[in-house]
Amino acid sequence: MNGEEHGGGLHAILENPHTWVYLGFVIFVVLAGPKLWKALAQMLDRRSLKIKSDLDEAQKLKDEAQALLAEYQRKQRDAMREAEEIISSAKALAQRQIKDSGKKLEENLARREKASLEKIAQAEAQAVAEVRREAVDVATAAAARIIQSQIDGVRSGILIDQAIAEVEKKLH
Repeated sequence: MNGEEHGGGLHAILENPHTWVYLGFVIFVVLAGPKLWKALAQMLDRRSLKIKSDLDEAQKLKDEAQALLAEYQRKQRDAMREAEEIISSAKALAQRQIKDSGKKLEENLARREKASLEKIAQAEAQAVAEVRREAVDVATAAAARIIQSQIDGVRSGILIDQAIAEVEKKLH
């Protein structure tokens, strides 16, 4: 019985299709396994190298980006400093121009005031001279009438001429 069981059991195992599938798989793995393993290892190595290369490239790009950021920040600080200097310079220039404008305005006003005072003095002098001439003319005419009414014709002309000459000398 043991022999039949043993012989029958082996026979049943050999007739079972799963046994042949397992046996074929084991043979396949034994024969093709090292090649598959080597190909799989190479594929994983290539993938690992690609990932490392990508990481190195990413690190390089990150470093470049940080360098560019630092450069732009430095340029921004320089631009801000320059803008502050320009603003400060503009304020100083505006203050100088305000002072210069104030001085020029004062000088201009002083010149105009002086010119106006000179014109007023000139007008006063002209008015005084005109009043004097008018007074001389009036006094001369009045004296001529008075003298004419009191003196005869020939003598009156001589006296009038002398009086006019005297009045003109005294008024001028």
